[in-house]
Amino acid sequence: MSEYQDHPDQNAAGTEARKAEHIRICLEEQVGSSIGGAGFDKYRFEHEALPELDWKEVDTSASWFGRRLKAPLLVSSMTGGTDEAGRINRYLAEAAQQRGWAIGLGSMRAAWEKPELADSFQIRREAPDVPIIANVGAVQLNYGLDADACRRLVEMAEADALVLHLNALQEVFQPEGDTNFRHLLRLIEEVCRRSGVPVGVKEVGWGISPATAARLADAGAAFIDCAGAGGTSWSQVEKYRARSPLHAAAAEAFADWGIPTAQCVQSIRLQLPHMTLVASGGLNTGVDAAKAIALGADLAGFGRVLLPQASAGRDSAKAVAMQMERIEFELRTAMFASGAGTLRELAAGDKLKPARL
Repeated sequence: MSEYQDHPDQNAAGTEARKAEHIRICLEEQVGSSIGGAGFDKYRFEHEALPELDWKEVDTSASWFGRRLKAPLLVSSMTGGTDEAGRINRYLAEAAQQRGWAIGLGSMRAAWEKPELADSFQIRREAPDVPIIANVGAVQLNYGLDADACRRLVEMAEADALVLHLNALQEVFQPEGDTNFRHLLRLIEEVCRRSGVPVGVKEVGWGISPATAARLADAGAAFIDCAGAGGTSWSQVEKYRARSPLHAAAAEAFADWGIPTAQCVQSIRLQLPHMTLVASGGLNTGVDAAKAIALGADLAGFGRVLLPQASAGRDSAKAVAMQMERIEFELRTAMFASGAGTLRELAAGDKLKPARL
């Protein structure tokens, strides 16, 4: 029997403390992948000197889960489960509403274990019009979570969709890790069938291969967030929480582990031409977002790059919104300077070329 099943209150308290540690570590420590970037530097847009476009009329609008977006951009799942995390989520939600971005919540495991923590995930008041994606670890399906519990988490967050995250490598390095990933595909399929909302699957920073993406699609996944390597490395995050020198040292061997985001996007799109695909993991600019869409993504997700502004205090929502505006400006300008007036034209892929390294 798992520790959660034996001592739920103790485990819930541990989850709260872990989430607080994760925020601190991501803000203060060097936790980026050493893989050398998300792979977007391997591509360059062919500059169009005569775009025959009005920059102001370049159309970045998109839609997801029946809600309109001003741009195909997503605040990637980051945090929740503590008072500080709740404040961060509300600041992110205010900015997402202002700028018209979708927003993903951090893992809601804490609220599953301790419902009084639900408040840190309840952001619909701050973001009434944009898509909200609830989130919980797929591995928890082997530790007591089921489709009914997933439905309750979606209702708790007033979310438009649910994403199940895959974080096998993180769980190995996490002192409290749940490492039984057996038979999860069958359980994911059950959640997809019974949850009543679109259910997607995401990684947390090591990427999803095209073969695994195909298995998830066959299981009923409505979307895939590849969350590739090149951004935050959660084995590096857990290195700073390690309780033994062995785990801290071993984490270094995995600092460059994973499939770069750009490679994930391109290979999954080739395998699954009609799957809704989110590119996240190591995106920092609107040019990165433009490249991701040109490679085949439907949405581009930004995570830790927004965290410093979101945790800055009273003016955090304004600071996050300003950074979002910068990313949107870069996306629109990349489209304009490559001659793409719409996202459909950008996604045609003929404007992005392999870089000559």
